Amino acid sequence: MSEMVRFPDVMLLAAGLGPRLRPVTETIPKPLVPVAGVPLIERIMANARAEGAKRFTANAHYRADQVLAHFGGLLKVSREEELLGTGGGVKRALPMLHSDPFFVMNTDAFWPAGSDAPLGRMIGRFTEQTEMVLLCVHPRDASGFERSHDFCLSPQGLVTRDYGAPVIYGGAALVGKKLFDGTPDGAFSLNDLFEECIERESVAGVALDAPWFHVGDPEALAEAERRLQP
Repeated sequence: MSEMVRFPDVMLLAAGLGPRLRPVTETIPKPLVPVAGVPLIERIMANARAEGAKRFTANAHYRADQVLAHFGGLLKVSREEELLGTGGGVKRALPMLHSDPFFVMNTDAFWPAGSDAPLGRMIGRFTEQTEMVLLCVHPRDASGFERSHDFCLSPQGLVTRDYGAPVIYGGAALVGKKLFDGTPDGAFSLNDLFEECIERESVAGVALDAPWFHVGDPEALAEAERRLQP
């Protein structure tokens, strides 16, 4: 999308309870859990900033005051009194997001700083025929992921259910606002939109060329810290 004159806004999903990461998340929200001394959300934001991101919005629910205090007003926060899910949380925050399309990024998955720059490639794959672009990870590059794969990436660069190389969703999506037209006002999952767009064959994928860390439980956290030690 060469006519995109400024880097898209980034929506950070930071409202979850993080139950699988207990006992760590009993006193701290998952996005603020440090990995080798750096909070998860800071690692994800650094990945985006390295490619040009300047505007960030996050949703918050569990221990939201800690998220707000951590950023001290430097980040727009959409506070959810009740959990709205990944889809409902993004929809609630749409008025805070000025670019179209915009990135949605999980706050529990990242790649080492400077190891790759996939977001720019995702922007390049967003066309009028594309409803969303997903970051894809080859299972061999993934740490802290238990399933075999989420979907497949075809030789033509389309995300499919069963054609192409098995890949994992890397926690970053470039989506247009019109995708949320007609969606529920309450809680729903982004996975619902993923499935609908895959059915319409309108989802492009970009493969990450770097190690990828998913920090979902204490074992994954320990493994990420071990591998990130200098």
